[in-house]
Amino acid sequence: MKRTAHILLLVTFVSSLSFAAEPSAFGAGDLTAPNPYGLTPNEKVILQTKNTLKKVANNTKSQANELDSLRERLDGIQSIVENLSIKSHNNKINLQKFRVKNQANIANIHEFQSKLGVQIQNNTQEIEKLKVMILELSKVVDTINAAYISKKEFNTFVKDINSFKALVAKEMKAKKSRVKSSKISSATLYKQAKAYYDKKYYTKAIQSYKELIKRKYKPAYAHYMIGEMNFKRKNYAEAISYFKKSASLYDKAAYMPVLLLHTAIAMDKTGDKEHAKAFYNAVVVKYPHSKEAKKAKKYLGLS
Repeated sequence: MKRTAHILLLVTFVSSLSFAAEPSAFGAGDLTAPNPYGLTPNEKVILQTKNTLKKVANNTKSQANELDSLRERLDGIQSIVENLSIKSHNNKINLQKFRVKNQANIANIHEFQSKLGVQIQNNTQEIEKLKVMILELSKVVDTINAAYISKKEFNTFVKDINSFKALVAKEMKAKKSRVKSSKISSATLYKQAKAYYDKKYYTKAIQSYKELIKRKYKPAYAHYMIGEMNFKRKNYAEAISYFKKSASLYDKAAYMPVLLLHTAIAMDKTGDKEHAKAFYNAVVVKYPHSKEAKKAKKYLGLS
């Protein structure tokens, strides 16, 4: 800065000298002209000094601008450094916090490991106790197996008991039904059996018709009706048996076409094709105009 001030002072002094020099009438010796001429040696020295000082002044101004630019850049760098310093400081603080937190976590982990170790030890002891208990229970089970019946035998025994209970219950139910039936008249029981049949209560209907057979009240019809219900239940062998008994008791009944046709179908279903064909023919021959005869012909392949 002192150097710059000295140079400026010198320029000012030289300028005052140049203005003080008196130019000639034709401009000779005019140091302010763009191209001075007719200069004395002293004026030439002054002009040279003036030009040198001008260059120095320009260089000084340029250096001053560069200096200002450097100062601005330095200020920017200083700002960056300050920011970095702040961030570094914050990072140090965060790092310290992390270390403290990490140490706390490590302490918690150590505590958890300690507790876990104790729990594992306790569990191991409990497992050993359980092993001893299982061993003792195994001995008890072996003793029970040796002293008592096997599971298969026990299941068979239970099954037999259940079958016996079911048989007794069935017998008791049938007994109650017989007792109840014995208290009503045969005519009323006959109507009741027919009502059961119409409602498709076949089990109750069969019990009622069997009671009528025991009482010998319309036994032919009772056998026929029991045969019909077994036929509907596809108990064909049982149906044939009751149909035969019914026909042997009364072969002039109005239901004979149905009885003969169902007997033939039942025999056909059980594989007795020869006797089935004979019964189909009997229906056609004895009751040619009945609807059962038409059905029998279809079974025989005649229509």
